[in-house]
Amino acid sequence: MSACITGEFGRNVFNEVTMRECLPKNVFKSLKKTLDGEQPLDPVTADVIANAMKDWAIAKGATHFCHWFQPMTGLTAEKHDAFISPRADGRTIMEFSGKELIRGEPDASSFPSGGLRATFEARGYTAWDCTSPVFVKEDGKNITLYIPCAFCSYTGEALDKKTPLLRSMDALSKQAMRVLRVLGNMTATRVTATMGPEQEYFLIDQAFYAKRLDLLLTGRTLFGAKPPRGQELEDHYFGSLHERVATFMNELNNELWKLGVTAKTQHNEVAPGQYELAPVFSTINVAADHNQLTMDTLQKVARRHGFVCLLHEKPFAGVNGSGKHNNWSMCTDTGLNLLDPGETPHDNMVFLVVLCAVIQAVDKYAKLLRASVANAGNEHRLGANEAPPAIVSVFLGEQLTDIFEQLAKGPAKNSKKGGQLKLGSSTLPPLAKDSTDRNRTSPFAFTGNKFEFRMVGSSQSISGPCFVLNTIVADTLCDVADVLEKADDVKAAAQKILQDIAVKHARIVYNGDNYTEEWVAEAAKRGLPNLRSTYESIHAFPTPEHVTLFSKHGVLSKEEVHARAEILFEGYSKQINIEALTMLNIAKRQILPACCEFSGKLGQTVAAVSGVGVAAEPQKKLLKKVCDLIATMESRMEALEKATAKATGVHGTEKHAQSFREDVLPAMAALRQTVDELETIVEAKLWPLPSYAEMLFVR
Repeated sequence: MSACITGEFGRNVFNEVTMRECLPKNVFKSLKKTLDGEQPLDPVTADVIANAMKDWAIAKGATHFCHWFQPMTGLTAEKHDAFISPRADGRTIMEFSGKELIRGEPDASSFPSGGLRATFEARGYTAWDCTSPVFVKEDGKNITLYIPCAFCSYTGEALDKKTPLLRSMDALSKQAMRVLRVLGNMTATRVTATMGPEQEYFLIDQAFYAKRLDLLLTGRTLFGAKPPRGQELEDHYFGSLHERVATFMNELNNELWKLGVTAKTQHNEVAPGQYELAPVFSTINVAADHNQLTMDTLQKVARRHGFVCLLHEKPFAGVNGSGKHNNWSMCTDTGLNLLDPGETPHDNMVFLVVLCAVIQAVDKYAKLLRASVANAGNEHRLGANEAPPAIVSVFLGEQLTDIFEQLAKGPAKNSKKGGQLKLGSSTLPPLAKDSTDRNRTSPFAFTGNKFEFRMVGSSQSISGPCFVLNTIVADTLCDVADVLEKADDVKAAAQKILQDIAVKHARIVYNGDNYTEEWVAEAAKRGLPNLRSTYESIHAFPTPEHVTLFSKHGVLSKEEVHARAEILFEGYSKQINIEALTMLNIAKRQILPACCEFSGKLGQTVAAVSGVGVAAEPQKKLLKKVCDLIATMESRMEALEKATAKATGVHGTEKHAQSFREDVLPAMAALRQTVDELETIVEAKLWPLPSYAEMLFVR
């Protein structure tokens, strides 16, 4: 079986092994130099590579190729073209040129641009990201060669999430290499950010999904009373996999492995019906592509097993929502992990400098990190005692906190050790104990040899948070390099930098429980920002400071920064507007008729019981309660309609989003409260929507 798995892994990927087999030696060597950033890809080499890719893909049954990119919708996009090329005699041949490989031309006017492109300005370009492997994807009987790409406008602005990510990788490598060189590392030539994004998701039965217009149109339940049982027994997390779910996971893994996605870990998550998948680390742009493939594959494979996969951050109220834990680190091309503390981290200067640069970056640009995870779904999750709060802080753990505190006073002199853990049974072996515990409530936690950014939403592309993280760390490494390169005594200068950071940015380090109200008060005393809403977070994105940051490192221009803020505001408003209209549709056409039918049946019961001389007080009391709730529901429906009309009529994307936040969301919450109460009263067989108990527990 293991041989079968290893044989299947990456079989649909035009990876290095396949390239060695399919390409002439000189072409492979030339491509490797391009992949390593040593030279651009020349047209002749591109033609040979394209032809080899075409032959390989056709042998696997492919008839088309597509440039696969990540527009600002947060999803992926693809335009398919057949390999066929007609001839004058009526025949056709299969062709694929280097030009077709390197560049595509999708319509740029139909994607969000934030004002960078007018509607009539349609030309856009996709450019092959040769560092992310080409792959063949099977969608039923359709087999296509997929080419991972960046997407830009006719005038060169980035219209996607991949382009700034690639730019940020270059910026991070440049600044990290400056630091490494001045600290004496002369062997590395490039530093690459790495990522292993854990993906949380829900599965529900397809039959229930089909009856829920809210899930179909918005990805979350807009109504739903709390079930008698939720997650309070704490029995789902790491519990035994249901056979149907395990079968789904087995096929999911096999599909991902064929695409070269290193799906490694799978388990039940905290909430009933919730699960997690985690891959092995890979280069950050490849990890972003693989995560998009993972989300797509999750949804397709789920349907084959009669499930629907929900990727919304908060599909169900009252139980944990879903996030995406971004495990981020930096490695040299010689294999050195810059965030690996080693046995004695207190005297590992490279590690200490990089660690402190990251801490400084997180503190200095906390608002920007918060903005990078802002969307309508994550607003329901962050700070809800199930996910990190909206307050950004850094968890270092006991060992590194001790070192950080030593640095504030001068050179660090020692490192705490983990020791051994003995469990008190002769049959259980002693365990090597880590030097620090973990903290699942922290937004940005050090976890051994990496940082785990836990605020990212489950439906989000990781490219946005990643390019922000890369850029802010590049900026602080740049500051470090500027000082060290001018220093006569590099060691003394580095020590001074470490001390300054340990003193000035100690406020961002917090190892306690981030869920407590005490921490909220303490964070306010420390001056840490607490951007609770998506609106506030997006508002903080295009500040002059952030525009300067992105422009300085060539990641985003001023226009591109403002365009992204515009797109985020628009997306937020559109999502809430869809939710509000869906809520009204369900309330008017499903909930209200069911409640009226139930009240009618109650009225008949009251009349029948009273007609035989019995008081029927319980029936009358219930009838009055139902009728009062129906009246309340109707008035709250009217209030939601007015709030939505008001928000829709507001001019300006920021004010538009603000009105949806301040006027529409409260009106939605009020209507939901009434409807959810009615669900607990109305006869079950009359209630038109599947209940939480059914959706969360029926497998």
